[in-house]
Amino acid sequence: MTAPRSASWLDDFSTRLAGLDAQHLRRTRRVVRPLVGAYLEVDGERLLGFCSNDYLGLADHPALVAAACAGAQTYGVGAGASPLVSGHSPANAALEPQLAAFAGLPRALYFYAGYAANAGIVPALVSEGDAVFCDALNHACLIDGARLSKARIHRYPHANLAALECDLAASPAPRKLILTDAVFSMDGDIADVPGLLALAEHHDALLLIDDAHGFGVIGPQGRGCAAHFNLHGGAASPRLLYMATLGKAAGVAGAFVAGSEALIEWLLQTCRSYIFATAPPAMLASALQASLQLIEHADHRRSHLQALIARLRSGLASSLQHGDWQLGESVTAIQPLRIGSNAAALAAMAGLRQRGLWVPAIRPPTVPAGTARLRIALSARHTLADVDRLVQALCELAPHPQA
Repeated sequence: MTAPRSASWLDDFSTRLAGLDAQHLRRTRRVVRPLVGAYLEVDGERLLGFCSNDYLGLADHPALVAAACAGAQTYGVGAGASPLVSGHSPANAALEPQLAAFAGLPRALYFYAGYAANAGIVPALVSEGDAVFCDALNHACLIDGARLSKARIHRYPHANLAALECDLAASPAPRKLILTDAVFSMDGDIADVPGLLALAEHHDALLLIDDAHGFGVIGPQGRGCAAHFNLHGGAASPRLLYMATLGKAAGVAGAFVAGSEALIEWLLQTCRSYIFATAPPAMLASALQASLQLIEHADHRRSHLQALIARLRSGLASSLQHGDWQLGESVTAIQPLRIGSNAAALAAMAGLRQRGLWVPAIRPPTVPAGTARLRIALSARHTLADVDRLVQALCELAPHPQA
């Protein structure tokens, strides 16, 4: 006779999932297929999407598709091994100096994913006894990298350089690393990179900026936030380590980090997420070489994107000025519309979907509690009419104060 099974901690997962449901925090995957323009097929339904980080609309560009196909025909579809074994293909090798030149820095290292890059870079630079200084709204990959490093973490209030300077001055750590998003992924604001770099210079620190949402979009020829502040090329500081992802405005996948020759060589030798992971397939590196050429000559796409941003902000500013919903201060393609409660944000998302629009509701822990929002992502694929349609729908859904 089989004895009855005793209670196990594994039984708690059903209860914990029910707790997520009660707080409106359970996430849902959807099957998505791109259609023409900014339209998507979402679980079989055609919707106008304001959710993609493909800011320049390059993901299906014929030049990228052709380059990827040519790369696959030459190298196959897999890398076969880590970069330090046999995965560093001629295409990958050719891409890295192109990335470095584009970022205006001496050398670059190409990673298979942005999350893995930051999670590995930080522990390769600092360890127990050192100090990391982290903006309160940094992306999870920077936070996780800081935790993995075992360095002491100082979390300064968002964009508060005075608080950061106090923390830096008070720290006795032999190595100090400042971490920040360049364009913050949920708020769309741009970090004061010159101010941060000045603090790094004064306090013998290294500054790592994650320009995932600025690369390709911000700065002359889309060269990113460092170029936007004229901190690249001859003006680049050896204290600046520049990281960017390649699956957003670049339209492909992966990431890179660029900096001084010594820093990049150190990362190649010590970064676990680079050393112990299979290299990115050569077909992606081939597509990225084509992407860099397109980005450099995509001023018309960036200009159109700026026109879309201005149209959205002016439309919402006049329509929502007396309501409870608040549009964040952003000049980038990320336009956060703060709603408040998780339930209200989900209801707004559902209301937009009923009107044929898909805008994601972002909830904790991605954003602080009580600041659930619609994260409106604009792309060069959108038209002015697309933006007008979204503004009208939001105005219909927004709560208005009683007269």
